[in-house]
Amino acid sequence: MTDLSAPIKPATTIEAHSQGLWLRSLVIGLTAFLTVVDLFATQAILPSLTRHYDVTPAAMGFAVNASTFGMATASLVVGFFSPHIDRRTGILLSLTLLAIPTSLLAIAPNLAVFTALRVAQGLCMASAFALTLAYLGEQCSAMDAGGAFAAYITGNVASNLVGRLISAAVADGLGLAWNFYFFAALNLAGAVLVYFTIKHVPPMHAIAPAGSPLAATIAHWRNPRLRAAYGIGFCILFAFIGTFTFVNFVLVRSPLSLGMMDIGLVYLVFLPSVVTTLLAGKVAARLGTRPTIWGSLAVAGLGLPLMLTPHLGEVLTGMVLIGIGTFFAQAAATGFVGQAAADNRGIASGTYLACYFCGGLVGTAVLGRLFDAFGWHACVLGVGVALGVAALLTFALKR
Repeated sequence: MTDLSAPIKPATTIEAHSQGLWLRSLVIGLTAFLTVVDLFATQAILPSLTRHYDVTPAAMGFAVNASTFGMATASLVVGFFSPHIDRRTGILLSLTLLAIPTSLLAIAPNLAVFTALRVAQGLCMASAFALTLAYLGEQCSAMDAGGAFAAYITGNVASNLVGRLISAAVADGLGLAWNFYFFAALNLAGAVLVYFTIKHVPPMHAIAPAGSPLAATIAHWRNPRLRAAYGIGFCILFAFIGTFTFVNFVLVRSPLSLGMMDIGLVYLVFLPSVVTTLLAGKVAARLGTRPTIWGSLAVAGLGLPLMLTPHLGEVLTGMVLIGIGTFFAQAAATGFVGQAAADNRGIASGTYLACYFCGGLVGTAVLGRLFDAFGWHACVLGVGVALGVAALLTFALKR
């Protein structure tokens, strides 16, 4: 069984070294997949949940994405206390506890309870997510870090695709309740994977750095490069949430009029992102972080006008471009944070994730209001503004 805590040893041949990196990337990606598979899977059944709870699209969208509030909170707290948390124990505990609110969603009696359980899910997911990113930043060499982070974000991308497909299929075939029971089982599977692949780090990695976590957090915020990266993360999930939450309501309405299982299949649009995001580390290393993020945001921007057409093929193409662009930019920005923080990388990663997930929560609230009041065109315009702000902030990401 692959041990993620052990660095890849010098190989006698290039082929053996490549096989070791490939196996490690596979395990890292699968860990990410099982950590955040719950996050966006529920978006595939948004129209059904809206009917079940008899609420507006904006209200249901906010409830489903309330997990991002929990993720933002946990990312900040875990990052703050990161030097004192054992990585393996924290990840294992987070994934095990995640199964509890996931299964309780099956019997949530009203929207308020549903929202609270989604927040609890976010707390557990982000704890595992932030600790894993910190773990990778500490255990990987500078040369391997970009590939490791890209593999982790690729697993995140895959969870968006496969999670939505599973959610639509299970809900369509067995009902809404069994959908959540199934995802609770996946959470426990993630805990089992971590148990067998992540070992306790050497004692020297557990030593707390000098200075208080608060001082380290303030120092990171004073760093203009990290501050810009935090803002980019905020804008990326703002745009992503705005697109892939409310497009579900466009897909089920005339003239597209898709059914639940059809909506699940629509999310095959994430398949190209699974492949392209894995290349983000290499592209950023060769071209630089700024050109990589600018190119990614440009690709996402090209997809926005296609989302406004009444033709399914063009809408799907737009979704593909936005998925590729936002995930590629996210992978590049995540890797940059790990490199730009000279020390206290756990705190830096936690702060970045807190800003990232706050962007999702704010995006849901703001773009949901726009969608309910002014329609899909206004929502897409808001997404475009977020991408533009991210592009401006990228100027600050100097080496």
